[in-house]
Amino acid sequence: MNRENLLFAIIGILFGFIVGFMSASIMNQKYGPSSPTASASQAMPADHPPVGAQNAGNPQGMQAEVQESIAKAKNEPKNFDAQLKAAELYYQIQRYDQAIEFLLKANELQPTDYRTVAVLGMVNLDAGHFDTAEKWYRAALKIKQDDTMVLSGLAAATLGKGDAKAAADAIAQLEKVDPNSEDLPRFRDQLATLKSK
Repeated sequence: MNRENLLFAIIGILFGFIVGFMSASIMNQKYGPSSPTASASQAMPADHPPVGAQNAGNPQGMQAEVQESIAKAKNEPKNFDAQLKAAELYYQIQRYDQAIEFLLKANELQPTDYRTVAVLGMVNLDAGHFDTAEKWYRAALKIKQDDTMVLSGLAAATLGKGDAKAAADAIAQLEKVDPNSEDLPRFRDQLATLKSK
Protein backbone atom coordinates (compact mmCIF):
# COMPACT_ATOMS: atom_id res chain seq x y z
CA MET A 1 0.00 0.00 0.00
CA ASN A 2 1.65 3.26 -1.07
CA ARG A 3 1.48 6.54 0.81
CA GLU A 4 -1.30 7.96 -1.35
CA ASN A 5 -3.48 4.90 -0.75
CA LEU A 6 -2.84 5.17 2.98
CA LEU A 7 -3.82 8.82 2.92
CA PHE A 8 -7.02 8.30 0.96
CA ALA A 9 -8.06 5.29 3.03
CA ILE A 10 -7.88 7.23 6.27
CA ILE A 11 -9.58 10.27 4.76
CA GLY A 12 -12.32 8.04 3.36
CA ILE A 13 -12.98 6.51 6.76
CA LEU A 14 -13.17 9.84 8.53
CA PHE A 15 -14.49 12.23 5.97
CA GLY A 16 -16.42 10.33 3.30
CA PHE A 17 -19.27 12.78 3.51
CA ILE A 18 -17.32 15.86 2.41
CA VAL A 19 -15.18 14.07 -0.15
CA GLY A 20 -18.27 12.57 -1.76
CA PHE A 21 -20.04 15.90 -1.86
CA MET A 22 -17.05 17.69 -3.37
CA SER A 23 -16.54 14.93 -5.95
CA ALA A 24 -20.14 15.19 -7.03
CA SER A 25 -19.90 18.95 -7.21
CA ILE A 26 -16.74 18.82 -9.34
CA MET A 27 -18.28 16.23 -11.65
CA ASN A 28 -21.33 18.43 -12.08
CA GLN A 29 -19.16 21.44 -12.88
CA LYS A 30 -17.02 19.51 -15.33
CA TYR A 31 -19.58 17.43 -17.16
CA GLY A 32 -22.74 19.45 -16.68
CA PRO A 33 -25.78 18.95 -14.51
CA SER A 34 -27.34 16.27 -16.69
CA SER A 35 -27.94 14.02 -13.70
CA PRO A 36 -26.75 15.69 -10.50
CA THR A 37 -28.54 13.42 -8.07
CA ALA A 38 -27.36 10.26 -9.81
CA SER A 39 -23.80 11.53 -9.83
CA ALA A 40 -23.96 12.56 -6.18
CA SER A 41 -25.56 9.33 -5.04
CA GLN A 42 -22.84 7.29 -6.75
CA ALA A 43 -20.14 9.25 -4.93
CA MET A 44 -21.84 9.12 -1.52
CA PRO A 45 -21.83 6.34 1.04
CA ALA A 46 -24.97 4.20 1.01
CA ASP A 47 -26.27 5.66 4.28
CA HIS A 48 -25.72 9.30 3.27
CA PRO A 49 -28.79 11.54 3.07
CA PRO A 50 -29.74 12.71 -0.43
CA VAL A 51 -27.84 15.68 -1.72
CA GLY A 52 -29.69 18.36 -3.64
CA ALA A 53 -28.13 20.32 -6.46
CA GLN A 54 -28.38 23.68 -4.71
CA ASN A 55 -24.57 24.19 -4.73
CA ALA A 56 -23.71 22.14 -7.80
CA GLY A 57 -21.67 24.29 -10.14
CA ASN A 58 -21.83 27.14 -7.62
CA PRO A 59 -18.40 27.87 -6.12
CA GLN A 60 -19.81 30.71 -4.03
CA GLY A 61 -22.32 28.31 -2.48
CA MET A 62 -19.53 25.85 -1.74
CA GLN A 63 -17.35 28.59 -0.26
CA ALA A 64 -20.23 29.77 1.92
CA GLU A 65 -20.75 26.21 3.15
CA VAL A 66 -17.05 25.87 3.98
CA GLN A 67 -17.03 29.18 5.86
CA GLU A 68 -20.18 28.15 7.70
CA SER A 69 -18.60 24.84 8.74
CA ILE A 70 -15.46 26.54 10.02
CA ALA A 71 -17.47 29.20 11.86
CA LYS A 72 -19.58 26.47 13.45
CA ALA A 73 -16.47 24.71 14.72
CA LYS A 74 -15.14 27.95 16.18
CA ASN A 75 -18.48 28.94 17.71
CA GLU A 76 -19.19 25.45 19.06
CA PRO A 77 -15.87 24.35 20.58
CA LYS A 78 -17.59 21.43 22.34
CA ASN A 79 -19.03 20.04 19.08
CA PHE A 80 -16.81 17.06 18.22
CA ASP A 81 -18.21 16.54 14.71
CA ALA A 82 -17.86 20.24 13.84
CA GLN A 83 -14.18 20.13 14.86
CA LEU A 84 -13.57 17.11 12.63
CA LYS A 85 -15.35 18.69 9.68
CA ALA A 86 -13.34 21.91 9.97
CA ALA A 87 -10.12 19.89 10.25
CA GLU A 88 -11.01 17.95 7.11
CA LEU A 89 -11.73 21.12 5.16
CA TYR A 90 -8.38 22.62 6.11
CA TYR A 91 -6.65 19.32 5.35
CA GLN A 92 -8.08 19.27 1.84
CA ILE A 93 -6.46 22.61 1.05
CA GLN A 94 -3.23 21.49 2.73
CA ARG A 95 -3.44 23.97 5.59
CA TYR A 96 -2.16 21.35 7.97
CA ASP A 97 -1.55 23.52 11.02
CA GLN A 98 -5.17 24.70 11.02
CA ALA A 99 -6.35 21.11 10.51
CA ILE A 100 -4.21 20.02 13.46
CA GLU A 101 -5.67 22.80 15.61
CA PHE A 102 -9.23 21.48 15.08
CA LEU A 103 -8.14 17.85 15.44
CA LEU A 104 -6.55 18.67 18.80
CA LYS A 105 -9.83 20.25 19.93
CA ALA A 106 -11.68 17.11 18.82
CA ASN A 107 -9.15 14.98 20.70
CA GLU A 108 -9.70 17.02 23.86
CA LEU A 109 -13.43 16.34 23.56
CA GLN A 110 -13.03 12.60 22.91
CA PRO A 111 -9.48 11.55 23.86
CA THR A 112 -10.12 7.86 23.20
CA ASP A 113 -11.56 8.32 19.69
CA TYR A 114 -9.20 6.12 17.68
CA ARG A 115 -9.81 7.76 14.33
CA THR A 116 -8.95 11.22 15.62
CA VAL A 117 -5.72 9.97 17.21
CA ALA A 118 -4.70 8.16 14.00
CA VAL A 119 -5.52 11.15 11.80
CA LEU A 120 -3.49 13.42 14.08
CA GLY A 121 -0.55 11.18 13.19
CA MET A 122 -1.33 11.38 9.48
CA VAL A 123 -1.79 15.17 9.33
CA ASN A 124 1.36 15.80 11.36
CA LEU A 125 3.24 13.46 9.03
CA ASP A 126 2.00 15.36 5.99
CA ALA A 127 2.96 18.64 7.68
CA GLY A 128 6.50 17.33 8.22
CA HIS A 129 6.14 17.25 12.02
CA PHE A 130 7.74 13.81 12.27
CA ASP A 131 8.28 13.71 16.05
CA THR A 132 4.68 14.70 16.70
CA ALA A 133 3.38 12.30 14.05
CA GLU A 134 5.31 9.48 15.71
CA LYS A 135 3.78 10.38 19.09
CA TRP A 136 0.22 10.23 17.71
CA TYR A 137 0.82 7.03 15.75
CA ARG A 138 2.20 5.36 18.88
CA ALA A 139 -0.85 6.55 20.83
CA ALA A 140 -3.10 5.05 18.14
CA LEU A 141 -1.22 1.74 18.32
CA LYS A 142 -1.86 1.58 22.08
CA ILE A 143 -5.56 1.51 21.20
CA LYS A 144 -5.33 -0.78 18.18
CA GLN A 145 -2.06 -2.64 17.65
CA ASP A 146 -2.66 -4.17 14.25
CA ASP A 147 -3.71 -1.22 12.06
CA THR A 148 -1.49 -1.48 8.99
CA MET A 149 -2.18 2.10 7.93
CA VAL A 150 -1.01 3.40 11.29
CA LEU A 151 2.02 1.11 11.25
CA SER A 152 2.91 2.40 7.78
CA GLY A 153 2.51 5.97 9.01
CA LEU A 154 4.73 5.23 12.00
CA ALA A 155 7.42 3.79 9.74
CA ALA A 156 7.22 6.86 7.47
CA ALA A 157 7.43 9.24 10.46
CA THR A 158 10.47 7.53 11.99
CA LEU A 159 12.16 7.39 8.56
CA GLY A 160 11.28 11.07 8.07
CA LYS A 161 13.00 12.09 11.28
CA GLY A 162 16.01 9.88 10.51
CA ASP A 163 15.68 7.44 13.42
CA ALA A 164 16.99 4.18 11.94
CA LYS A 165 16.35 2.06 15.04
CA ALA A 166 12.75 3.25 15.50
CA ALA A 167 12.17 2.88 11.76
CA ALA A 168 13.50 -0.69 11.79
CA ASP A 169 11.20 -1.52 14.72
CA ALA A 170 8.16 0.03 12.96
CA ILE A 171 8.95 -1.83 9.74
CA ALA A 172 9.29 -5.09 11.68
CA GLN A 173 5.89 -4.49 13.32
CA LEU A 174 4.31 -3.78 9.94
CA GLU A 175 5.88 -6.91 8.48
CA LYS A 176 4.55 -9.00 11.37
CA VAL A 177 0.99 -7.68 10.94
CA ASP A 178 0.99 -7.56 7.12
CA PRO A 179 3.91 -9.38 5.49
CA ASN A 180 2.47 -8.60 2.05
CA SER A 181 2.23 -4.82 2.59
CA GLU A 182 3.04 -2.92 -0.58
CA ASP A 183 4.89 -0.35 1.55
CA LEU A 184 7.49 -2.78 2.89
CA PRO A 185 9.91 -2.78 -0.09
CA ARG A 186 9.97 1.04 -0.18
CA PHE A 187 10.46 1.27 3.58
CA ARG A 188 13.27 -1.30 3.48
CA ASP A 189 15.01 0.67 0.71
CA GLN A 190 14.64 3.92 2.66
CA LEU A 191 15.94 2.25 5.82
CA ALA A 192 18.98 0.88 3.94
CA THR A 193 19.70 4.37 2.61
CA LEU A 194 19.30 5.85 6.09
CA LYS A 195 21.68 3.30 7.61
CA SER A 196 24.29 3.93 4.90
CA LYS A 197 24.57 7.66 5.75
